[in-house]
Amino acid sequence: MIIALWSAPRSRSTAFFRAMAERGDLLALHEPFCNVTDHGETDGPAGPVRSHPELIAALRAASAGARVFFKDTTDNRYPAVLADRRFLAEVRHTFLIRDPAEVAASFYAIDPGMCRADVGLEHLAELYDAAVAHAGAAPVVVDAADLAAHPAATMAAYCAATGLPFRPEALHWQAGDRSEWRRTAEWHTDVAASTGLSGTTSRYPHTVHNTPLLAGFAAHHRPYYERLRAHRLAIGA
Repeated sequence: MIIALWSAPRSRSTAFFRAMAERGDLLALHEPFCNVTDHGETDGPAGPVRSHPELIAALRAASAGARVFFKDTTDNRYPAVLADRRFLAEVRHTFLIRDPAEVAASFYAIDPGMCRADVGLEHLAELYDAAVAHAGAAPVVVDAADLAAHPAATMAAYCAATGLPFRPEALHWQAGDRSEWRRTAEWHTDVAASTGLSGTTSRYPHTVHNTPLLAGFAAHHRPYYERLRAHRLAIGA
């Protein structure tokens, strides 16, 4: 079994990953596709991996003996995934969305050289459509706003939808860095300092309200966000 969490960047996905890793019953991988794209390699289940087809094969091999969970962000596009119908069909695809205005402000605060595609919701919608076309089960969509407001209820609903037992103790952890974040540590400082899922929000000096560039980025991605949000998981808060 492979569970994929495809996420728009800056959507609490690393905190989500941290909770899934804390469970102890999953082989959890952090942004393996993104690492291959941005850094030329990633830590695969059995050693370094340097291409997306090689990564897909490694995930498939690992899933023969373990439940595999990976999360990845869609500021990049992944043509090898979109082209692999078998991988699209056999993976349990799940999606994490966030209001594009919030994504844009959070991303810009770390990388003011960002481009429109970095908001990621357009690529996320493309993956969602591919999963709908080829997967046997309807994709699961989680809104980051629900995760922030109702972390336990959201994770319980996610686990139910993906066939995992809910483990509330996994929503809390010891603060600190993890080895998976070493290539992109500056993006994960808040999670590294955290001890669990929470509704804490940040304020940013540049937002869609005072920065036309970000307003344009968010406007482009809003239709994709709204379309995916229409399929979001119902949360029994």
